[in-house]
Amino acid sequence: MSFINYSAREINCKIVYYGPGLCGKTTNLQYVYNKTNPDLKGKMISLATETERTLFFDFLPLALGEIRGFKTRFHLYTVPGQVFYDASRKLILKGVDGVVFVADSQVERMDANLESADNLRANLREQGFDPDRIPTVIQYNKRDLPNAAPLEEMRRLLNPRGLPEFEACATVGKGVFETLKAVAKGVLADLRTMGR
Repeated sequence: MSFINYSAREINCKIVYYGPGLCGKTTNLQYVYNKTNPDLKGKMISLATETERTLFFDFLPLALGEIRGFKTRFHLYTVPGQVFYDASRKLILKGVDGVVFVADSQVERMDANLESADNLRANLREQGFDPDRIPTVIQYNKRDLPNAAPLEEMRRLLNPRGLPEFEACATVGKGVFETLKAVAKGVLADLRTMGR
């Protein structure tokens, strides 16, 4: 849940990028970080293994305007994609306000996408969240690859609820900011309804 700092007049929101290993979660955050005004971002922390996979999380505080005189600050995290880091995934999901599920469009990664999507729902439930109520956006990453699965198939398998979704190629930034804006909009809409 969002953390409100009344003395600093700041609302801190947590967005977690979730998905299978090497799907592009870290690439999304790196692109956002590199293209964001230095005055609007904090330091990016990346903990990676020797194979360039995120071990714990990336953290990127990003200021995106105000709500009722409070500055909103988004903290962006990624979870490690590998299944054996599930305890870390659960820890990173604590207090989450919004989720971006990054799917790898490659046909041979479909099972990994489905396993990760099921794992996300299970871990959200374990944290006391209703997976259907958390603002969630689906990003179909790596759409530029020749072995990308048909979009309709990905939609049918990964987005049966019709959540906001975006095609992306995170290495060049296609769909990256659109995805972030959509999840931020969902989180802010939730915050506004909580304040009523």
